[in-house]
Amino acid sequence: MDSDSDYEADIPHFPRDLPNILITGTPGTGKTTTSEMAAEATGLTHINVGDLVKAKSLHEGLDTEYDSYILDEDKLIDEMEEMMRPGGKIVDFHTCEIFPERWFDLVIVLRTDNGVLYPRLESRGYNAKKINENMECEIMQVVLEEARESYEEQIVIELESNSIDQMEENVSRIKAWMENWIANNNNNKK
Repeated sequence: MDSDSDYEADIPHFPRDLPNILITGTPGTGKTTTSEMAAEATGLTHINVGDLVKAKSLHEGLDTEYDSYILDEDKLIDEMEEMMRPGGKIVDFHTCEIFPERWFDLVIVLRTDNGVLYPRLESRGYNAKKINENMECEIMQVVLEEARESYEEQIVIELESNSIDQMEENVSRIKAWMENWIANNNNNKK
């Protein structure tokens, strides 16, 4: 096996009745709010990866400089593998390249204007270094580029997330996409 893609090819893709959706973006772009709203609108199950990491100790300890956990990617993937298989999940996390491509049918990258993002990060009590690093990531489109490099182009969607109105519009789009996915997949089974 020369690469991760060779490994991916060896793993069977299981049919599922409901899609899996990844909602990602720089911290403060509205991932959790959008994911919760989308789960309510679609009936899919929301998985907040940050909460899962804390609850199941899927980390190697605390990074005191950034006041965040050091993720153990292997433990996380092992923990999530079976829960992702049947579909019906909305996964919410600030990075995306760690997840197997086979898990997701749609990858949404939320983007937020700097004038909106900065106060959101400040209100969380982030230190200046953490705020500046997250602002730089958003400016440089780091998460969007990771998504484009990690998943098929046709499943990666960039959405603006500056206001509640935009979040509600995004949720409507997610719901419509899911209904279309279900109809297309049910037609393919006939």
